[in-house]
Amino acid sequence: MADRPKAYVTAPFRGEGLETLRAVAEVVHDPWIDHVPLRLLDGEQLAAKVRELRADILVVESDLVRGPVLECGLRVIGSCRGDPNNVDVAGATAAGIPVLHAPGRNADAVAEMTLALAFAVDRFVVPADADVRAGRVFAEGRIPYQRYRAWQLAGRTVGIVGLGAVGRAARWRFEGIGMRVLAYDPYNPEATHSSLDGMLAECDVVSMHAVVTPETTGMMGAAQFARMRPGAIYLNTARAALHDLDALTDALASGHLGGAGLDHFQGEQLPVDHPLCAMRNVVLTPHIGGATYDTEANHSKLIADDIARVLRGERPVHCVNPEVFGR
Repeated sequence: MADRPKAYVTAPFRGEGLETLRAVAEVVHDPWIDHVPLRLLDGEQLAAKVRELRADILVVESDLVRGPVLECGLRVIGSCRGDPNNVDVAGATAAGIPVLHAPGRNADAVAEMTLALAFAVDRFVVPADADVRAGRVFAEGRIPYQRYRAWQLAGRTVGIVGLGAVGRAARWRFEGIGMRVLAYDPYNPEATHSSLDGMLAECDVVSMHAVVTPETTGMMGAAQFARMRPGAIYLNTARAALHDLDALTDALASGHLGGAGLDHFQGEQLPVDHPLCAMRNVVLTPHIGGATYDTEANHSKLIADDIARVLRGERPVHCVNPEVFGR
């Protein structure tokens, strides 16, 4: 039909959400993640493509939506992220364009990664694997049982910092393996503790799930690591800005902390000569907590369902600038 909307989708989109979007619009699907080398578009590049396709709808995950693309007469913008920080929301609002987002899309994926890191650190999975591959099973005159004994996580205490979607998803998983779960979040009444320092003193494991704000940046520093129990494990599958990396490194080097599992670093990389890279009690992964096909299916459904609502003249459920509908 001549008046059928057209959607330009540069996000990975799959499953029920893709079917829904195809039912309400003509879809041009060109996900950034399929491009090697990496392709990320800025506002001018997106604007050129939107005009070429005569698209009414733009759905992105990592491309930058700002500048001239906001002048293309778009009916709706979808950002397949919990926090649509790749979109100039103020500019979109001024242009009267609703901006959709996908809160909680990767909560289960990141929570699973958190437990994977917890087990990998606690049970020395990475160095033990390296021993087998290198033929060092009986290294240093000791058998693996001597080198890699550990406390079980069952029966230990974990403190969750931040009870958002990921923190809640991690909470029941930790409970499921038999851990005593505490939580600190001044904005969630379900939290067990009103003081971070008070909670840390009880923790064998601390799992970071806060969002980065001026209030939370660097919230885990030398004083906080010192409050954790001797031999405790620190996990961060959220953002590196939430902790002081030097303080964490010192706490590990001194032996006060027993290990750490980190899935994020400033600038997405850690220098190969950083002291953490040489520590056998530290597991480092390159920000892959949310990297599941399920995450893509989840954000596809959230965004597509709301696009369908907008096209029907209804209010979307997950919109960061609902004031555009009051005009």
